Amino acid sequence: MTLFDLSRLGAWSDLPFFNETLPLIETALEAEHRPVFPPAPAVFHAFERTQPRDTRVVILGQDPYHTPGKADGLAFSIPTGFGGRLDSLGNIFKEIETDLGQPRSRTDLSDWADQGVLLLNTALTVPQGAAKAHAKLGWSVLVDQVLAELAGAPRAYLLWGGPAQKAAKNVDAGANLKIESAHPSPLSVHRGFFGSRPFSRTNEWLQARGLAPINWGDPEGL
Repeated sequence: MTLFDLSRLGAWSDLPFFNETLPLIETALEAEHRPVFPPAPAVFHAFERTQPRDTRVVILGQDPYHTPGKADGLAFSIPTGFGGRLDSLGNIFKEIETDLGQPRSRTDLSDWADQGVLLLNTALTVPQGAAKAHAKLGWSVLVDQVLAELAGAPRAYLLWGGPAQKAAKNVDAGANLKIESAHPSPLSVHRGFFGSRPFSRTNEWLQARGLAPINWGDPEGL
């Protein structure tokens, strides 16, 4: 019996990962004695929300939040009403304000996903309280295949932290916009994330190609 409902993956379901590697990951997850985040129905949320043909921007993070109720399957996104510390997301909001002069308070980033921002982590699961513990579970196979699938057209890649930069080392910086910086975590944000201006630079790049910019601030009508 599979842990995951793969019926909403759309074109992503053609990736070999789902037949070849995911069963091995499922076996490992079934043996995991700690709570795992995000919940199984949300693990592939990023793929369900943003199809390959619609992806204009890839934000690549590390692994999901390891605090109960915080991870929702979109990298850096936090469900509305969470109520706890925002940590990385709070620092992202500060950079949006500095970079664009726009406020952002909505923690659910699904509106970014709906604009073509693939919010992907280098590992899609994490045990409670154990950051990076699933980094070698096999998720890297999926990330490699996703990046290969997206290589056929120019896109913007925002690579936050060492794991993201390592995973996307083969992304062509000539054909794509490739912005690499420190992770927005409180532990590393002052090492180059603040001031990196990823949001304005991405929008300038999109508009130079005749594409609509991303609304990184709060959705209209919030």
